[in-house]
Amino acid sequence: MSKKQPQDSNQTHLDDENTSQVLTLKQEATSFLNGVRHGRMGSFPAVIGFLVLVVLFSFLSPVFFTQLNFANLLQQSAPLIILAMGLVFILLIAEIDLSAGVTSGLASAIFVVVLKNFGFPWWLSIILSLLVGMTIGVVIGIMVAKVGIPSFVVTLAAFLAFQGLQLMVIGQGGLYRVETPAILALENDNLSVGFGWALAIILVGFVLINGLVSRRRRTKNGHANRAISTLYFRVAITALVVFTSVYFLNLPRGSNPEFQLQGVPVAVLVVLVVLIPCTYLLNRTPFGIHVYAVGGNPEAARRAGINVSSLRIIIFMIGSGLASISGLMAASRVGTVDAAAGRTIVLSGVAAAVVGGVSLFGGRGKLTDAVVGGFVIAVIDNGLGLLSLPAGLNLAVTGGVLLMAATADALSRKHGTLTGR
Repeated sequence: MSKKQPQDSNQTHLDDENTSQVLTLKQEATSFLNGVRHGRMGSFPAVIGFLVLVVLFSFLSPVFFTQLNFANLLQQSAPLIILAMGLVFILLIAEIDLSAGVTSGLASAIFVVVLKNFGFPWWLSIILSLLVGMTIGVVIGIMVAKVGIPSFVVTLAAFLAFQGLQLMVIGQGGLYRVETPAILALENDNLSVGFGWALAIILVGFVLINGLVSRRRRTKNGHANRAISTLYFRVAITALVVFTSVYFLNLPRGSNPEFQLQGVPVAVLVVLVVLIPCTYLLNRTPFGIHVYAVGGNPEAARRAGINVSSLRIIIFMIGSGLASISGLMAASRVGTVDAAAGRTIVLSGVAAAVVGGVSLFGGRGKLTDAVVGGFVIAVIDNGLGLLSLPAGLNLAVTGGVLLMAATADALSRKHGTLTGR
């Protein structure tokens, strides 16, 4: 079987310039500019957009850049980011899941109903809701991969059907309060100050070790490597952002001097627990190789011996499973579950993935793109809300950002086709 390592845009740049074992900084700069010229920008535009939005809203609202709002922004974006990560898997194989939001709502509905009406333990209720979500993904995957129905049609039908099922589970006009401490802690509690610093050290160490392992693997495979100074620069930037954020979040926040909050939100830990193993799955395993291969050229992947149908089923299962986790996070944040839970978040989830740099045409993107894109969407929502602007403007701005990202993706793909890159 032919095995081709999945490569992000930066790795592709390196291979294009594979004239020496270790690239100089000048070669890397040239490689990056070539990538930008050919549309391989990844999450770079989203990062720039995020920074511009942060500066803009900090200038327009004195409340925006405060410890309390920063923590609120992290908690607000967590359900969206997790849902978007599930959609990244699906977009990588050039499919779409319009039912992901409703799946998240149905999973949270099943959780509260079996917990309160049937007396299930909270941990068993969580497992059951996740199993229901993954089963939904398997069914959708079978309809797409085995029956041959386009994913747009299957997931649109599921979107409508599961709204009805959720209504039957919750009941017309029904509303359940989430009172389980373990679930409420996901979006409302904070890590201790010491735990936050330990998490920061672990995260920076992970970036360093992952970079060193990647260099060793590329050297072993005969590929060009970035200059070691580039890795150290990336680690230094990561350390600066992470340690500054942890320090900022560990400061007391709140308007009541007798009741101060401090610490990194638990929601950040949940996102990392999902992000790190899923990133490893995509970047360090044969499964990830197959995902990028199918997204790039399904027929070539099939001829190479990859079971494309089974992979598509697994991908939809993963996407729906992550949607279920997103639903539990959303229920924790709101504190209630009703029949309308999850109906609109899928649109923001797709927007987060695409704005972050994931291609709608498959084969290009990373899970970290969903994180960056999720922050962009959350900052727009949060910032406009602080300015007391109409909710309709939020949707209009988000739609415009999504359209620009999709246009850039389409033009990039068209340019790549014309130039053979």
